[in-house]
Amino acid sequence: MNRFFDIPSDLQHSWLGLIGLHLREALLPVLAGLVLALPLAQLCVRFRWLYPPVLWVTTVFYAIPSLAFFVVLIDYTGQTELTVMIPLAVYSLVVLVPAIVDGVRSVPQETLAAATAMGFGPVRRYAQVQLPIAVPAIIAGLRVATVSSISLVSVGMLIGNQGALGNLLHDAQIYNRPELAWNSVLTTAVLAVLADAALVLVRVLLTPWMPSGGRGRRPKPAADRPEPAAPALKDAAR
Repeated sequence: MNRFFDIPSDLQHSWLGLIGLHLREALLPVLAGLVLALPLAQLCVRFRWLYPPVLWVTTVFYAIPSLAFFVVLIDYTGQTELTVMIPLAVYSLVVLVPAIVDGVRSVPQETLAAATAMGFGPVRRYAQVQLPIAVPAIIAGLRVATVSSISLVSVGMLIGNQGALGNLLHDAQIYNRPELAWNSVLTTAVLAVLADAALVLVRVLLTPWMPSGGRGRRPKPAADRPEPAAPALKDAAR
């Protein structure tokens, strides 16, 4: 067990240090992707003709192998964390943009009309009505993007030991220590599961009006079941 957590000194990090580095390299790109995807998705909703080309461009970027992406960026950003994080941010767009667009488009027209009647402008209506109702779809996209990003960080080991926990795979071969490979694989899997669970919890906290999905629970009658739009409009009007 001691050898399992005995990290070679050439990595210049402890096991916990590698975990922190791995999370930073994985989560910051997803956050950057979300910041880019929110206004881009709104443009796609407002101008429907823009959605197909945006989706096509993001899909083309996603089809580029990560290693090829790294090699192209090395000339500009060097063998740094940024070289790993830029492709991960771009990859997240192919998941986040459709998720946000679908979530925003799912808002009933009656809800939008009610918000407009209450004096909401386009920006306020998007931020305080459409996005809150679209939270389940956005969180679903974030879950996929986050788990994918956590797994892809390990590829960074091929460009100057920038793969965080993935660097253990490289050292496992150099020092003939298979336990380092198991450490990398298991720790990365646990991080992905914990991150996914955290996002599920965030979704539950942000959407208290959604059903919990528990078995054996009898659904409420339609007349007593609150519409998802109602809490968002009430909160926005405060």
